[in-house]
Amino acid sequence: MNDRFANLPSALREKLGRCRKILLSLRRVIVAFSGGTDSSLLLAMSADALKAENVLAAMAVSTIFPQRELKTAREIARLVGVEFREFETPQLTDANFTANPTDRCYYCKMMILGRLKKLACEDDYVAVVTGTNADDGGDYRPGRRAEEQMGVRCPLAEADLTKADIRAAAKAMNLPNWNLPAFACLATRIPYGMEITDKKLSRIEQAEDVLRSLGFVQFRVRDHGAIARVEVPVDSIEQAASMRNSIAAPLKSLGYTYVTLDLEGFRSGSMNEEIPNRER
Repeated sequence: MNDRFANLPSALREKLGRCRKILLSLRRVIVAFSGGTDSSLLLAMSADALKAENVLAAMAVSTIFPQRELKTAREIARLVGVEFREFETPQLTDANFTANPTDRCYYCKMMILGRLKKLACEDDYVAVVTGTNADDGGDYRPGRRAEEQMGVRCPLAEADLTKADIRAAAKAMNLPNWNLPAFACLATRIPYGMEITDKKLSRIEQAEDVLRSLGFVQFRVRDHGAIARVEVPVDSIEQAASMRNSIAAPLKSLGYTYVTLDLEGFRSGSMNEEIPNRER
């Protein structure tokens, strides 16, 4: 076990030990990498257990992902010392995805994992692994169905590592993004049933860059056509309201007619609230 885990609680060390055993059994892996905390810990643990030459960090590049995530991913892969490979995935050419059904993520994940499984076969990797964690079963996540169908492994979830566990372990491994807020793909800002287009995705990314430039760390801009619904944590709502002109003016310049502040505050996956009887 990595010595840097020595000061972590014994229950967490036990989970990390289980994760390491899973990785050792796989011998040579492709990590579906995003630059987020989950996949970064998985990448670092894979390199530690299997040696860097047996690990590939592969990242899907698409207009549905914020461009700044690519820069972070490159830096983390360099820090861990593994090969980093980018591959383009044209989600916007798939009508099943752009129609934005409630299982949109399934089609996206199938496209990405299909490419990674093909790469694994071509380059003699034993398995494709993802950063899905034990908490990911608590929300509506059709992407999990794609993982099951494609036969990929989820070592963090299999070892029962939660998001809090992962952040603690990532901090112990000195990963600079250990406390980085999670940012899902930009398509999650568009209500189900509304078409996903490059124009909308670009506008959302620019709108969220405005909030980032104003010092907000955790946020979403939900795109409801003429309305931009801004989510910030509940304890930041008053701050956002006091900066309403600094937020509203640039967002209106992007084409929004109305800029609203969601009084319920930031919550991951808030678009899923409109889905009745949500299932995985």
